[in-house]
Amino acid sequence: MEYKRGRYSWLLRPFLIVIDLLIINISAFYFFNLNDEVLHFFSNDYLNNKYLLYIIYSVIFWLTSTFFLKFYNVYRYTSALNIVSLIFKQFLVYSILMFAFIGLFRSINIQAFDTLNYLFIVFFIISLVKLLSYYLLKAFRLRLKGNIRRVVIIGGNEGAIELKNLFLDKKELGYNLVGMYSNSKLGEYSGSVEDSFKFLKETNVDEIYCAIDELTEKQVNEYVKYANANHCNIKFIPNTKKLFTKRLKTDFYNYQPILSIQEVALNNDFNKLTKRLFDIVFSLLVIIFILSWLSIILLILIKLESKGPLFYKHKRNGINYKEFTCYKFRSLRSNQEGKGAYVTQHDNRVTKTGKFLRKTSIDELPQFINVLKGDMSVVGPRPHMISYTEEYSKIIDKYNFIFRHNVKPGVTGLAQIKGYRGEIKNDNDIVNRIKYDIFYIENWSLILDLKIIVQTLINIIKGDANAY
Repeated sequence: MEYKRGRYSWLLRPFLIVIDLLIINISAFYFFNLNDEVLHFFSNDYLNNKYLLYIIYSVIFWLTSTFFLKFYNVYRYTSALNIVSLIFKQFLVYSILMFAFIGLFRSINIQAFDTLNYLFIVFFIISLVKLLSYYLLKAFRLRLKGNIRRVVIIGGNEGAIELKNLFLDKKELGYNLVGMYSNSKLGEYSGSVEDSFKFLKETNVDEIYCAIDELTEKQVNEYVKYANANHCNIKFIPNTKKLFTKRLKTDFYNYQPILSIQEVALNNDFNKLTKRLFDIVFSLLVIIFILSWLSIILLILIKLESKGPLFYKHKRNGINYKEFTCYKFRSLRSNQEGKGAYVTQHDNRVTKTGKFLRKTSIDELPQFINVLKGDMSVVGPRPHMISYTEEYSKIIDKYNFIFRHNVKPGVTGLAQIKGYRGEIKNDNDIVNRIKYDIFYIENWSLILDLKIIVQTLINIIKGDANAY
């Protein structure tokens, strides 16, 4: 998720949209009146409604076309050439829409020459406004020191050095480099990577740029959590010798590629609301109609067999690496999380009751409390033990591993119904688990969630060889 920073800069985009719509519709009124036949239609109430219809049409289709072409997605690092390219694409698309309107409402008799004249003049004015605002904003940053973003670079690789030089040389971009931290002994830095954490606690920054290949998974974890808690943007400087992953969005600052966490469909506002409402309803049904009475029965059975609490509480990594307390029905005699804590086949720590709970996945039911609290979702990538996060990151591409933590973990997931659950016996187990997690994130739909839930129930009834 990219946070919008600045006091008033977020108003620029809606302001430009309103200006463009005014240009389109005021110009349309003027050009439509150039033609005698069109002058006649303004004196007729019916045709006058057609002009009003054009205004409605232009607003709807201008907003729709600009949304899909990302016409207003212009950033401080966007080049003037890219802006010209956007204008050209929008001109072609809107020209087609304009001629479609004339063809649809034949009673509005406008000559093709007048239409083309209208389109060229309109886009000439829109281009002037767009480029003028672009260069005025650059001048505002350079001369008046406004619209500035405070940034920190973590790392000292070739890409980090190039990015540092870009920030220092091109002041019109509006980046104020307040610190550069690296463990490298070559070059001058504000301190080590560890020093950067103290600096970030004491200083408010807008963006953090991490040379990801120089950092451990734990360090990346800490930066992502800091960025999420402080609503600042985190971006990654890739190793230029590697191919860029499609899991992350690639932007180019001059010629330097910068990666940021891609906003997936699952995390847009409407889908988040849909999934959250589904999670609340589903978890309430499970808690009220199943957990309410089952917990009493299991409390007796678990206590009879071994001392200890009904629930086993353990820390897991959730969305954006945020730690949360995950609940399960206790199934072991001893619960010590650490290396090797995953239950293995014929594990002597498992009680008789616990064996049944784990075989049927009933031990996972308390996690619907986590769902209701908002720490988890009904369906999503399963949360790993914190002690395993660093280990798995050495096996999995870091970009994919970060992408996996961009959504809430789930009680069940696509990897689980495909057989990749429980104990990690070899590298293929974790690789395939992540592969299915990534597929789920990129292809999410409510229908897919329902399919996974149904298949989970079927697997519970049939039994799962990896459930022990």
